[in-house]
Amino acid sequence: MKWISVCAVIVIIAGVVNDGVHAGKGTTIIDTLRDYYLKLEDDAWNVVNMGKNPDRILPIVYKLYKMFALKNITYEMEDYELVSLDRIYEWKLLERDLMSVRTLFQNFREELEKQKMTNFDELSATDFAETVFEDKNFPVPQTFDQIESIMVNQGLYYKAMVEVKDQVCSSQKAAQQVIYQMYSAISLTELKGYAMMQFSWMLLKTFGKGNYTQEAQLMRQRFENRTERTQELVKRVMERSELSVWRCDPDVHVEGETYEQFTRLLQGYIENEVDMNTDGTCKENCAAYTFTESHGCFKDLYCAQQPQCKGKIINCTYVDSDMWICPSKLHTNRRYEYIRYENGRVLGEESTCVRGTTKVDSWWRWLFWHCSYCFCLCDEQGYKSDRYFNLRETVSDIDRNKVIVGVRFRKVNRIMHLQIQQGELLPRGVINASTVEWKAVNDYRLLDSGLKNGVDYHTMEWNKRAIDLDDLQANPGHVVTGVKFRSIGPRVNLEIRVQEFNFETGKLDNVGVWISNDNTEVGTNQRTRIYLRNPDVPTKGKARSQVDSKTNQFIEFTHTDMDADAAQTTVPFLDAQDVVSVPPVPLSGIGIYHKGLPLSGGFVAPKLIVYNMAQHVYTPKPGQEDLWDTYG
Repeated sequence: MKWISVCAVIVIIAGVVNDGVHAGKGTTIIDTLRDYYLKLEDDAWNVVNMGKNPDRILPIVYKLYKMFALKNITYEMEDYELVSLDRIYEWKLLERDLMSVRTLFQNFREELEKQKMTNFDELSATDFAETVFEDKNFPVPQTFDQIESIMVNQGLYYKAMVEVKDQVCSSQKAAQQVIYQMYSAISLTELKGYAMMQFSWMLLKTFGKGNYTQEAQLMRQRFENRTERTQELVKRVMERSELSVWRCDPDVHVEGETYEQFTRLLQGYIENEVDMNTDGTCKENCAAYTFTESHGCFKDLYCAQQPQCKGKIINCTYVDSDMWICPSKLHTNRRYEYIRYENGRVLGEESTCVRGTTKVDSWWRWLFWHCSYCFCLCDEQGYKSDRYFNLRETVSDIDRNKVIVGVRFRKVNRIMHLQIQQGELLPRGVINASTVEWKAVNDYRLLDSGLKNGVDYHTMEWNKRAIDLDDLQANPGHVVTGVKFRSIGPRVNLEIRVQEFNFETGKLDNVGVWISNDNTEVGTNQRTRIYLRNPDVPTKGKARSQVDSKTNQFIEFTHTDMDADAAQTTVPFLDAQDVVSVPPVPLSGIGIYHKGLPLSGGFVAPKLIVYNMAQHVYTPKPGQEDLWDTYG
């Protein structure tokens, strides 16, 4: 079963609240529904206790309970998806009780609908009441005891928190979401059973089958006490539960769908030292060329057979004098498939060379100078090098009360964007599922007029190629409405826009604030660096990547390992999967993190930090908040 946004109940039972913003105030849907019902129940008992004529009492009682059972509890509210709990034995036991009460409640609805406002069918009504108390197939009173035993005494909430922690990336639910959905589903079941019992006592008393006042009062007290204990427990568990949603690696990697990559940022490049100095000499060795460029092509040797590096050449090293070079296939971002040296060392994966290998030999000049072919890194901007981050802000449609509910990386026109998914925010933390959509990215091009590097986009270079890894989270009572990257020196840094909102109405405040983590490697609370050691192409991994970063760190985009890939690929890749929660929920934060494996470049990926619902789990008290309209 799937949990669907309960938009209908939001519309039917709207809170009577002020227009101002009350951050952190207001109860969850189920807590508010319970409070609404208890007020309705008080009114119904007042009617029952004031009269003796069933024809005058029952129309009012039935009308009240129709509003509760037919209007305020929708079929959408009853649908939930908690597959991640299937391995917990106690949950499977409890789920049978939930289904039993749900079936009986459907009979209750049918009983309410078939009764006419005059000439009530006493036999049918009393038969239903006796079913509630006596039918072994629908043991409502015993179900309450079973629920409390499993949830409280056997600690199912805590077991669920531990169980779902390792399933977040596959279930697309934060651990707290699962706990909250459990609480909502179980509380709704308890409320249904309790309401049917109270209704049944009202029927039996009205038809003169007994008084039942004391039983009803005792049940009310037990119900309220049990609710209070449950709320205290579930709040403790929710406050300890993770709020993050992130994605596992997919079964199959597809560029443009499950991952994106930068290209030719720092790439392995073969160059003879004679072409790396203005004098055309071979007086140095490869290690001397740490920062240079290509100054020519001596005698049209191998340099004439490969695309010249027209940018910076850095960090050269000597491997061996002679080699066989396999040039890359056409229409790829690589320069070489592999390089096999005469001493037996192979850079990259040696295989059939489609374009044929080229023998490249170093040489001696005047017996004294060895003109060596060096293995270097090329930092060249050009049409084959995608190395740009979008710096323009992306904001949800605030004028339509939309907030961010998901994010993903997308490369458009060679520029990396963090695209947002947005949805309309409704009262009490609900997202209108029918409005959820991906907002189109700003598809400008690098050659458009008026663009400025450092303002519209960030260009990575050998000394400006890091990204900060942070979890950004708003204060309580705020949701996320915008994202953007900015340049801070050599690094790209995430910012999010947060806005206060009225939990009871769902309305956003007019003012948004951008927040970020401004820490650097110096000063207090210094950032630490994530190092990639001998990284290979991440899509080659045989196991799923593991999160290996934490907030307040950074990582540099670099080249793959010389031996594994001839330093031809820019890593880490960027995880481009949709990072969304199921169902969609408002967010209190967004993060950027790294996941990988040993000897892998891994992936930079976004995560969601869902809105913390724990602060809204409580029973409304007079003076705490504006109460609901008596009959919705």
